[in-house]
Amino acid sequence: MSGLPLEGVRVLDFTHAVAGPFASMLLADMGAEVIKVEPPEGDEVRQAAPVVGGLSAIFAASNRNKKSVAVNLRHPRAREVIARLAGSSHVVLENFRPGVRERLGVDPESLFKVNRDLVYVSIKGFRPDSQYGDLPAYDMVVQAMSGLMMSLGTPSDPPLRVPFALFDIFTGYMAALEALAGLYSGRRPYYAEAYLFDVGLYSMNYLVNAFLATGRDPERLGHEHPSYAPHQAYVGSDGRWFVVAVVNDRQWAKLCEALGLRDLAEDRELQGNLARVSRREYINRRLQEVFSTRPRDHWVDLLRKAGVPVAPVYTLSELFSDPYSREDMERVSGSPYGLISFPGRLNGVRPQIRSPPPARQGEQTEEVLRELGFDDKELESLRADGVVG
Repeated sequence: MSGLPLEGVRVLDFTHAVAGPFASMLLADMGAEVIKVEPPEGDEVRQAAPVVGGLSAIFAASNRNKKSVAVNLRHPRAREVIARLAGSSHVVLENFRPGVRERLGVDPESLFKVNRDLVYVSIKGFRPDSQYGDLPAYDMVVQAMSGLMMSLGTPSDPPLRVPFALFDIFTGYMAALEALAGLYSGRRPYYAEAYLFDVGLYSMNYLVNAFLATGRDPERLGHEHPSYAPHQAYVGSDGRWFVVAVVNDRQWAKLCEALGLRDLAEDRELQGNLARVSRREYINRRLQEVFSTRPRDHWVDLLRKAGVPVAPVYTLSELFSDPYSREDMERVSGSPYGLISFPGRLNGVRPQIRSPPPARQGEQTEEVLRELGFDDKELESLRADGVVG
């Protein structure tokens, strides 16, 4: 008994790439048993660079705590395997292109005939009834279409991409949230959809709202915050960067006192955030003059003691030299490298990584199918016909 909130919940996971596997991993981390159905050739992300110790880092990031079953869904006999899997499951997740789930017989209508108690969550790139409903969508597509890429960097930069699948991750959170809503609602069967593009727009939040309020595209301010000042990165005398994130008058006063800038603290034209935003360039020049006199760590230590929001700008190498971050990494038997822990506690307990990402597709096929009642003869027949691997 794990004591985790989703213990006893079985998730039938048809998803691939990032958004869907991240959603099912969240459910797995919270105690659900996740059966990941992969094609015989494996999830496409198994081939994503870098591959270390035979395991793709991208695949590993979203597939721990799962059992992998390799099934050729195009084979007619796959229907009997899926029927038994669906019949014993509580949640189904899928992110097939439009029309594919129907051809494979894993659409809601088909699976609800097998199990009326299912919560079925579908992840799609765009709303299916829209002009973009048939288009493929990856995180990069949404970063481009959402306006995010033209909001990053400075005016002289080309479009810039956030260097990880930001909207895939957000969509995974949304799909997991919808699955939990379905389980909580008690309504059965339950069907929900999450749209990658719409989640992107939703998660951009105040950036989009600022445009709706003003009609102006956001300025490309680099590391500066458009709504607060001083709220950006500065560089110390050693060439290393750090950020100061002041959002109110109390923090502004603490910053000025810590830096000995009494004239700024008493300047009536700098009272209130809107006033400081309008004089951002002047403030930044004065602060940078001071910050250029000492190394980064001096300023981080000084301002932390003064109660000013401040942080070093880390590389990933520096990040995992920080004791706090090192505690967020778990070494798991069977994984060639560390994995990041669940980012919270549930009823006082931080969920542990119970099993590494499946090293190969179909690693638990026999185990899972035997639990479903398939005997030796049936398993041999399914393998011989190329139905399972």
